[in-house]
Amino acid sequence: MFAYIVRRLLLIFPTLFGIMVVNFIIVQTAPGGPVERLIAEIQGTAVQATARISGAAGGEGAGQGRSQRFGGGESTVSKYRGARGLDPELIKEIEKLYGFDKPPIERFFKMMGQYLVLDFGDSFFRDRKVIDLVIDKMPVSISLGLWTTLLVYLISIPLGIAKAVRDGSRFDVWTSGFIIVGYAIPGFLFAILLLVLFAGGSFLDWFPLRGLTSPDWNELSWPARIADYFWHITLPVLALVIGGFAGLTMLTKNSFLEEINKQYVITARSKGLAEKRVLYGHIFRNAMLIVIAGFPSAFIGILFTGALLVEVIFSLDGLGLLGFEAALNRDYPVMFGTLFFFTLLGLVFNLIGDLMYHVVDPRIDFESREV
Repeated sequence: MFAYIVRRLLLIFPTLFGIMVVNFIIVQTAPGGPVERLIAEIQGTAVQATARISGAAGGEGAGQGRSQRFGGGESTVSKYRGARGLDPELIKEIEKLYGFDKPPIERFFKMMGQYLVLDFGDSFFRDRKVIDLVIDKMPVSISLGLWTTLLVYLISIPLGIAKAVRDGSRFDVWTSGFIIVGYAIPGFLFAILLLVLFAGGSFLDWFPLRGLTSPDWNELSWPARIADYFWHITLPVLALVIGGFAGLTMLTKNSFLEEINKQYVITARSKGLAEKRVLYGHIFRNAMLIVIAGFPSAFIGILFTGALLVEVIFSLDGLGLLGFEAALNRDYPVMFGTLFFFTLLGLVFNLIGDLMYHVVDPRIDFESREV
């Protein structure tokens, strides 16, 4: 097992490097960028934007702090939209400010070298370090991911087992209707519906419209803080749970149905064992192997993909909203810093998911498995 873990850990580095290369190339070829964004500001408010450039580029740390990223090519006005009529020297200053004065390859390897020491640079437009932004936003996303994953498992596993045991019954048919709805409607649509129904829309005003806590949260007592936190997180988590429980429920049901008809179950029943002992003493371990072992991957999926639009809808200042705004604003340090963090965490959690198979069923041997 130790050799397998070492091989998987070593495989993380080339995988992470390849993902960063592909995304770097895509971003470089995409239209728009921080240089064009600032040029647009200059064309609209020339005095304010020029002062910003002079102040940022004049300081020793500002030019270097932001010139660690992205882009390349010669400084020519014609290659940027809206740059016609601007002084070429001003364009060069903007390129230097954002690090577009050097070739893309040099930028990429410098960026990856800094990432090795966890230096993710500074945001182009927030005047803060990327690592500080990620740390600030992480509690919101982790709260959503943990509570959603926990509730999805607490609902889906018992429901999936009940559907397997009662396969074909009225209970199975009626619950399948709810599961079909969960499959068909994405979580962000449920989020909008919940806002309309329960957050001051056209009906009830039971829950807050935005944020993870109230403005006066720090002034509250600890019991009041806990209550306020759960009051704010109820609707976002409910939206994610409704959109995410269907797949796990059917996975649990199908896993149990597959095991129920196997020979060892028939043998256990023929020996006179009680149905509950057959179900939870024999079937459960084998049927739940894939479900329990998939917990890390499910958490990563909810944390990095499912919660994005829900964070936007409920104005929750988490990692999903941070990445969304960075992509809109072409804030490349934040985009690549969060991508690096998400990818690394995802690869580590995939390894944890594989190890969970061995924890649930020690008979699984990874030593003989080729990575």
